[in-house]
Amino acid sequence: MDEGWSNDTNLTIVTPKINLQEIIDYGRQKGVGVILWATWYAASHQMDEVFPLYAKMGVKGFKIDFFDRDEQLAVASTYEIAKKAAENHLMVDYHGVFKPTGLQRTYPNVIGYEGVKGLENMKWSTENAPRYALSIPFIRMLAGPMDYTPGAMRNASFYSYRPINSIPMSQGTRCQQMAMYVVFEAPLQMLSDNPTIYMKEQECTDFITKVPTTFDETTALDGKVGEYAAIARRKGDTWFAGAMTDWDARDITLDFSFLGGGTYEAVVFKDGINADRDATDYKKEVIKISSGDKLNIHLAPGGGWAARIEKVK
Repeated sequence: MDEGWSNDTNLTIVTPKINLQEIIDYGRQKGVGVILWATWYAASHQMDEVFPLYAKMGVKGFKIDFFDRDEQLAVASTYEIAKKAAENHLMVDYHGVFKPTGLQRTYPNVIGYEGVKGLENMKWSTENAPRYALSIPFIRMLAGPMDYTPGAMRNASFYSYRPINSIPMSQGTRCQQMAMYVVFEAPLQMLSDNPTIYMKEQECTDFITKVPTTFDETTALDGKVGEYAAIARRKGDTWFAGAMTDWDARDITLDFSFLGGGTYEAVVFKDGINADRDATDYKKEVIKISSGDKLNIHLAPGGGWAARIEKVK
């Protein structure tokens, strides 16, 4: 539950229009846990009171935002918050903190960080987003998991993009957004767009929601900093592969030697024939593939490619 569920400076004051306990209980019936957003100021000042309070209600964790500083006091507080949260069996996502330093190794309940210019910047920015998105896997992601918050279903080409706060769009194609769920490491992932859009785009939504948030194995397939990247990740017996490019269209060859023996079926989402003009254009196909195959794929400008690969029984 994002900003608005409580008073920003006093987390014990819940917005009157919200029945928080009812939401938590309903989520529990559906197998869905609730994580609450909070400012760093409120969380750091009230953690002794509010962490046990909301843990008892059934809350699963807190997303702490707006540190907006990284001097000794703020950095030390990330350890204090993580420790107190662990004592209350709560997860923590540090959204507004900029320098992941391995804290999650000490406190595994810390499941993510921001420390990156996420997709929300498209609401106001004219920066080169695809180039940035192809830099962070090689640079920022080395420091640990990151909250980029992908999933835009309103996608724009280089010439049609413009920042709009109320109806935001992404730079690059639909398939680039889908590939981000594989390429980016994010144990706390999200769908950043409007729920009704995902209902209209059910085919894409079904693929995204089947991508795990943690994996057993990762294989780098190809890439060049700031230009393109291709990664494969395994969860159990299922592989997921994703490829992305900057504003330059390109063709790359993916080597599937990482697969085990036998034949696999891949559900593939690739840039459509008109994706260079209409960035929402994509094509879904189901293909057979094996470890001996090499597949040539075409990426439109700002484009992407994503696949779920399962062994044929």
